Amino acid sequence: MAGLNAEGEPVFESLHAELLDNGTNRIRLLKSPLLARNLAAGDILRVINPSTADYELERRSGNLCIRLFRKNDLKDLEQFLTSAIERLGGSLDLHAERALVYSIHISLGFGAIEALLNRAKEKFSETVWYYGNVYDPEDGITPLDWWLEFDNQE
Repeated sequence: MAGLNAEGEPVFESLHAELLDNGTNRIRLLKSPLLARNLAAGDILRVINPSTADYELERRSGNLCIRLFRKNDLKDLEQFLTSAIERLGGSLDLHAERALVYSIHISLGFGAIEALLNRAKEKFSETVWYYGNVYDPEDGITPLDWWLEFDNQE
């Protein structure tokens, strides 16, 4: 479940994933989602109840989920940003009519990633970007701090 619409009804998003263990309902996300919060490509989930889409996040991959939105044509923005992100080891996970979703590893650091995203925002007007898995999905403000675990492993 990605959230609730204006009428309070649940909104579901199909996730690109692979089954890890037959019978245990463990999956690995192959791509970062557009709508579902707190997830990124490579994360491992255990599906608790397939009919309600309840899951538990078992392990983070270290990837950031980055979402960009723009009302106008995304072609030039996508060409500019995708090549730059791929050079840094990231990937374009989704190209929708008005949105792009990227995955890139936290080891590059927030500063370098945000500098690139802000350059794209300046170059292509009316572009906004958000992290999909950095802030608490409940309040959208509180940092989750999961990346600190990756800092300690290095």
